[in-house]
Amino acid sequence: MNDLFPWLALAGGITVLLVIDLLVVGRRNEMSLRAAAIASAIWVAIALAFGAVLLFTRGGGDAQLYLSGYLVEKSLSLDNVFVFLLVFSAFAVPVAERHRLLTYGIVGALVLRLVMILAGAALLNNFSWVAYIFAAFLIYTGWKMWAHRSDHGSEEKMVAKLRDRFPLAEAEKPGQLLGRIDGKRALTLGGASLFAIAVVDVVFAVDSVPAILAITSDTYIVFAANAFALLGLRPLFFLVADLVERLRHLKAALAVLLIFIGLKMVYGEIWGKVGPEVSLAGIGLILTIGVVASLIDKRPSPAEEKAAAAKAQDEDDDRVGA
Repeated sequence: MNDLFPWLALAGGITVLLVIDLLVVGRRNEMSLRAAAIASAIWVAIALAFGAVLLFTRGGGDAQLYLSGYLVEKSLSLDNVFVFLLVFSAFAVPVAERHRLLTYGIVGALVLRLVMILAGAALLNNFSWVAYIFAAFLIYTGWKMWAHRSDHGSEEKMVAKLRDRFPLAEAEKPGQLLGRIDGKRALTLGGASLFAIAVVDVVFAVDSVPAILAITSDTYIVFAANAFALLGLRPLFFLVADLVERLRHLKAALAVLLIFIGLKMVYGEIWGKVGPEVSLAGIGLILTIGVVASLIDKRPSPAEEKAAAAKAQDEDDDRVGA
């Protein structure tokens, strides 16, 4: 019963927060930058408050592991935001429907992450050699991310393939996920984009779950870190969707972060576990360098460069036409 109560309390807290989010924030069709900033700050404060609860109930070590995991998941979610924006743009989802679809995606991701976390932790606890597979996967993923640190080509191709595979039906009413084509059930734009978000959730879970399990195999801490990072994803989307490309060095920092976690996992299996204070300091340092480097770099973002090129082309066309 002592082990069950924290899980029940966490599940109840997450449910209450989701209901409040749906009833209070979900009624709005759009979210201003100010509202998104306030909501994001509240979600971060709630996540830090849970860390304080862990500090007083389970000690500083577990609180540091939770904060390390939360930092990793929150950072990876920034990259998720860009891909969600690609999905909504590719499927031409109206802004008014994005709130609801993001909420569905977050609920689905919570369930998916819980299953993957329990399965991954069970593998690590019963077969220690699985740690080397997880570590190799993280290092390989980090290397691939580093190779594409200056672009989102792979994500754009994935979304384009998903978009091309769907026969889309017209929605008979706003928010409808299923329609009919020649009498047969088919996904609407909203339904297809929700399915695409689910696929993206799976892809990101395959990256993020091994990353946080490399920090700790305590399923309670791992799920809590995932949950609080995901719960703040919706306002984060509206806050940074237009600013993600400005953090041009974030992807490089995430690549280094995954490699660092993978190497730490190998070190822990061979020479002994690394303390949570080392993990937290290393993760914080890598992310800080990535963000600071992005803020210092004053070059135009890729989106701004494309817009400038398109404007120049239009001006050239106007001159030729004149």
